[in-house]
Amino acid sequence: RNGDGRAVLRSSVREFLCSEAVHYLGIPTSRAASLVVSDDDVWRDQFYNGNIKKERGAIVLRLAKSWFRIGSLEILAHSGELDLQRRLLDFIIQEHFPSIAVNDSNRYLEFFSTVVSETANLIALWMSVGFAHGVCNTDNFSLLSVTIDYGPFGFMDSYDPNFVPNTSDDEKRYKIGNQANVGLFNLSKLLQALQPLLDPRQKQLASQILEGYGERYYSRFTELFKAKLGLLGENENDNYLIAFLLKVSLLC
Repeated sequence: RNGDGRAVLRSSVREFLCSEAVHYLGIPTSRAASLVVSDDDVWRDQFYNGNIKKERGAIVLRLAKSWFRIGSLEILAHSGELDLQRRLLDFIIQEHFPSIAVNDSNRYLEFFSTVVSETANLIALWMSVGFAHGVCNTDNFSLLSVTIDYGPFGFMDSYDPNFVPNTSDDEKRYKIGNQANVGLFNLSKLLQALQPLLDPRQKQLASQILEGYGERYYSRFTELFKAKLGLLGENENDNYLIAFLLKVSLLC
């Protein structure tokens, strides 16, 4: 796409509609406030097959409490700008994590714990409605655990863990069945970025928090699917039933 940074009308309409749909499905997300059609022509190879066409450009005004991403901290840590990283992180905590005292010596640890838990919750919610984000890199993962950057997303018509909405994702890195694993990868990158700000004890505790991500995700995933099935209470066969029904859906 030659890095022109432009959006076309069709993708802008999709983003507007989908972000509103995700909101009303009860999933944390950015919202679309307006869509303006541009007079500029944009050339796009929609299916990456060499068939380039001229399309109308458009601009979507998106709203969110914050656009800070894992990548926002990752890039500062990578460039060694630790003082700026610390100031930015303190600002984010003060503005968006009111339960964490900004003068608490463990504030970065508590921040990380919250992001791990909420990221697991967000991806479980995506999975509960069959939503595949499409490009789950660290720059598309919100520190507030909301759905941002609607690009080549998609909803599954029928269950398929190998479903990939991004036609340029030849390796299927961001297939829907891999979203939880990619979430773990991104959180490990966040922890790596926070390492210079943590003492040895905090680093050990943060590693333990990250290890608990899988359990948190699986617990929330199970809770959501049990609600879909109307299962009450706890039964050792609940997880088996969920897995069996998903497998049946795959075969149908």
